[in-house]
Order: sequence, then C-alpha cells, then structure tokens
Amino acid sequence: MPIQTTGTTLAYPPRVTPFTEPFWQGLNDGVLRTTRCRACSHMTFPPKPICPECWKSELDWVDLSGRGTLYSYTEVSAAPATFADEAPYVLCLVDLDEGVRCLSRILAPWEALRPDLRVKMKVRQTKPVRLFDFEIDESQEDR
Repeated sequence: MPIQTTGTTLAYPPRVTPFTEPFWQGLNDGVLRTTRCRACSHMTFPPKPICPECWKSELDWVDLSGRGTLYSYTEVSAAPATFADEAPYVLCLVDLDEGVRCLSRILAPWEALRPDLRVKMKVRQTKPVRLFDFEIDESQEDR
C-alpha cells in the first residue's frame, strides 16, 4: 500500500486554529476527539464550533473510542494532484460506536474489506500535525 504511516511531512497540512487545537492535541495523545452540544447533546464529526442541530455554540470536547463499524469504502485510483503519488488508496466511511460517522483512509487490502467490519483508529505520524486512518480491529472480529 503506497501510503506512508511514519514521519511524512504533509505537502498541504490542515490549518490549526484555536478552535481545532483540542482535536489536533487529541491525535498527538492518540485520541480521536469531537464536539458535543451542551444544549441538545448532539455530537458531530468533524468537530464544529456551532451545533448543526440547534445552532448553539456552547460545546464540550469529548474523547471518542476510535472504534466503529465500516459502513462503506471505495478505492481512489485517480487521485487529486496533491495525493497522486499515494494512489491507489482506500477511503472509508465508519460509524463510530458513539454514533457519529467519519471519513478517512483505511489501511487494509481491498480483499479484506466488507461492510459491517469492525475497525479502529490508528494515528498517522505525519508533520506538522498527526492525521488518522482506520485499520481492521482484529480484537473485535470474533464477535
């Protein structure tokens, strides 16, 4: 698989802002984080400064387990120029155990994937910020 998981310097790193700092710090600590509204308890991913359900801005940061169920996946063969040297790679939609859905890459061969597969988050050691991918959660495969 072409994607490198250690020490890669990102050509176009995400922008870190005062609002997103807890998310990036979470990845530094090996934890996936998002926001939950204090008023209606709606949780969303990616983190948002305003609740998309009730439009309030009183939010708490919550740690997620990083575990979930593979909802869907697709192989990217014709990647944007920024990621052309990494193609092919597999993108996936994961329903996290806490009830939010997120998009990322999955580090697994195409043949090993199927909907409803249990997966877990893996921090990608990139610079200047860390990113995350998913991988098959072998500990959950006997369920």
